[in-house]
Amino acid sequence: MIKWIFDRVVAFSGLVMLMPIMTLIATGIKASSPGHPVFFRQIRIGQHGKRFSILKFRTMKGEDTNHSVSVKNDERITSLGHFLRKYKLDELPELWNVLVGDMSFVGPRPDVPGYADRLQGDNQKILELKPGITGPATLKYRNEEELLAGQSNPVEYNDKIIWPDKIKINRKYVDERTFLGDLKIILQTILGS
Repeated sequence: MIKWIFDRVVAFSGLVMLMPIMTLIATGIKASSPGHPVFFRQIRIGQHGKRFSILKFRTMKGEDTNHSVSVKNDERITSLGHFLRKYKLDELPELWNVLVGDMSFVGPRPDVPGYADRLQGDNQKILELKPGITGPATLKYRNEEELLAGQSNPVEYNDKIIWPDKIKINRKYVDERTFLGDLKIILQTILGS
């Protein structure tokens, strides 16, 4: 219950306080990419396998929802998009997902349907939790795009190395999570440590 209250109060407060910055970002996206939407929406798998639409600032030219893996210096990413991704500002609209109850501040990142469907056995316990904006796997792979950029086959590397490791980390989180632990993860995310 305390996490539920925390999520809603902080998400609402964050949306109110960050509205000037979010308005500035939205204006920048609209000015630099006329004719394209400000927001990027993509179907993700949430708690108990429920599908929801994640909301982010658009960082690509003509957003392609068929790709779930992107790398640093991807030619699809706009100049402003590179800046937004570097400082994770493209994720600010996810505060809305937290406010309406699709997500939490801390939890496993929500996968696209093709990945979430691969969860088997005890790994399906990951779907018992609301997905998070951040989490232990997010912290470990905060430079995931740079890591993938150094691979000859980024999708294969993601599927065989990164994704299974994230599952292992998320399973551990499911079993060991605490509210104080979540606060520590939020602090580490903000401080970039």
